[in-house]
Amino acid sequence: MRITGISTHVVGTPWRNLTYVQVHTDEGLTGVGETRMLGHTDALIGYLREAEANHIKGSDPFAVEDLVRRMKYGDYGRAGEIVMSGIAVIEMACWDIKGKALGVPVWQLLGGKVTDRVKAYANGWYTTERTPEAYHKAAQGVMERGYRALKIDPFGTGQYELDHEQSLYAVSLIEAVRDAIGPDAELMLEMHGRFSPATAIRLARDLAPFRPAWLEEPVPPENLKALEKVAAKVDMPVATGERIHDRIEFRELFESQAVDIIQPDVGHIGGIWETRKLAATAETHYMLVAPHNVGGPVLTAASLQVGFTAPNFKVLEHFNDFADADIKKVVKGAPQVDPETGCFELSHAPGLGVELDTDAASEFPQQQARFDLWAEGWEKRSPGGAGK
Repeated sequence: MRITGISTHVVGTPWRNLTYVQVHTDEGLTGVGETRMLGHTDALIGYLREAEANHIKGSDPFAVEDLVRRMKYGDYGRAGEIVMSGIAVIEMACWDIKGKALGVPVWQLLGGKVTDRVKAYANGWYTTERTPEAYHKAAQGVMERGYRALKIDPFGTGQYELDHEQSLYAVSLIEAVRDAIGPDAELMLEMHGRFSPATAIRLARDLAPFRPAWLEEPVPPENLKALEKVAAKVDMPVATGERIHDRIEFRELFESQAVDIIQPDVGHIGGIWETRKLAATAETHYMLVAPHNVGGPVLTAASLQVGFTAPNFKVLEHFNDFADADIKKVVKGAPQVDPETGCFELSHAPGLGVELDTDAASEFPQQQARFDLWAEGWEKRSPGGAGK
């Protein structure tokens, strides 16, 4: 079997463009991959056009490791976000093809399942007014849908510092959310790399009574020493990793022991097998894995293949029941959270278990999607604001 070519489809919303790639073969099998780029969608498609000619066309889709190696190193330049995202969408599609050809789900090819379900946590749910009352109501709605966990960034446009009044307001928002979801649900606290170490430490202590399940990206990701400073002074798990685009770059993070939970994005770090390798390394450091997942149904399905096979997999992020829920229409067999368990249940469908509906995808044309965490109203994820 050989790859005959690829086709790309961009599904657009005001705050995110999702890039779907189909990989076609000479035996009639087609696989699909997906990633979400921030402001670089056209660059990704341009890269894929060159990579198709240089590396992809004519390759054996079963030889995933070889194709990834050639795409990553065969152009000599150091692979960054665009290249690793391009690798990811092709890699996912190849696993999809392999699973379909063999009649088994991808998780079976990764060593088999270790669990029948993967816990989900909700994001994109707080697109309402930024008030305790509105957040309380929205968080209740998340619980009513069966989720047992959710994530929130309550810090507005905070950057480096957050004054006393804004800090108290952020605390009031988290207090309202905790009251709405009850004592047992997990509440993930997102900082989006906003703060200086001192500010992050202070805010973590202010919010500790509400028992966050983790403190995510408390400082910008470029300075590991700053993250170590925070980790040494807070009494809650620290999570990070969504903006690391090569599993090799996690090495210093592992060595530092500064985090408890790593958050690679399957769509940015080279795909399913690269993430599974990373999860295995994390396991040797007694760290959990909770992938960043701002994608649609295909990226969710790809992330779940890792989740069903990795013993140290904690939980999977999910936007698609809240922000832009209509995009689930572009895929047949989209993963769904079981309201009885708050989890994704194991799928036995071959490959990734999903199929792209290109006609449905055409109803969501590419947009000039924006993401600016320092713009007022970013959390509403609407044409007037941008967010994640």
